[in-house]
Amino acid sequence: RTPRPVSVSCSCLRSTVSRYHYWHRVRRRATEPQPTALDLLHVTTIQVASDTYKMALLNVGTVIGGWLVISTVGSLYLKSTISATSMVGMLLGNPVAMALLFFNYLNIFIALCEIALGRHAELIKKDYLALKEQFKGKEWDGCLAFLLMPLSVGQIFDMKTWSKMWTTYALYDPSYQNTEAFGFFIDVGNGWSTIPPSVLLNYAIIYGPSGSAGDAITPLLVGCVSIASLWQITYGTIIYFLSFIWNRRYQGFRAGEIWTFVGISNSCWIIFPAVGIWACVQLLRDGTFDVFA
Repeated sequence: RTPRPVSVSCSCLRSTVSRYHYWHRVRRRATEPQPTALDLLHVTTIQVASDTYKMALLNVGTVIGGWLVISTVGSLYLKSTISATSMVGMLLGNPVAMALLFFNYLNIFIALCEIALGRHAELIKKDYLALKEQFKGKEWDGCLAFLLMPLSVGQIFDMKTWSKMWTTYALYDPSYQNTEAFGFFIDVGNGWSTIPPSVLLNYAIIYGPSGSAGDAITPLLVGCVSIASLWQITYGTIIYFLSFIWNRRYQGFRAGEIWTFVGISNSCWIIFPAVGIWACVQLLRDGTFDVFA
């Protein structure tokens, strides 16, 4: 029997070894846990994130936008039906009522996220340490990666999903991963305490002017409760701004990023509550819900 050439034997051996390594990798991948959508937040650059998320229609940004549009427009439609006014007239006729409806639904959403901040403080601290390294010098990319993070329907209702908001915000303000900081406690407190007043005020805006709010929902009740809640929100935001500036947490970041991510976003919790306090003063002065008509 003629022996095979050495080159042929080596070729067969390399082929056998290659097949072994291939099937070994296949079996190893099958047993490894697959990354979830939340894990995809930990990417090195936003380019990687955009390639991953470009086909995801259901993501953090669209969920937030969808909630605000559906809740605000739905309330305005309900209000227009009760008062026999067209939607166009409702949108253009009373910007105060529309602005407060929008803000209260925004505040309800953020309040739920603030509850998640308190419930998952340790997870936020752990994730922050990872994101800090991943997005060092590219914090804005981290924010965009979070907004573009794809979600399943189940993840929308998972508090851990929305705790990622604070992991990302901590890239600009690390106090949110510190359970001893003022910002942490004021936001967790607002989360638990401001949802009922927001619901009460929206109910009064929708049903109050038509007289269908019920005898228990009076201008006195709505005015007093709402002023207390709105001032709490305003005062907490002012103190937070002062804390942020006093401790110079803006250092190391571009001015545009700080103005947008910290300044403009938090200013909503001063401007809209100021409008709400003005409206509540009218409630107490007039004793009617006409300011929302």
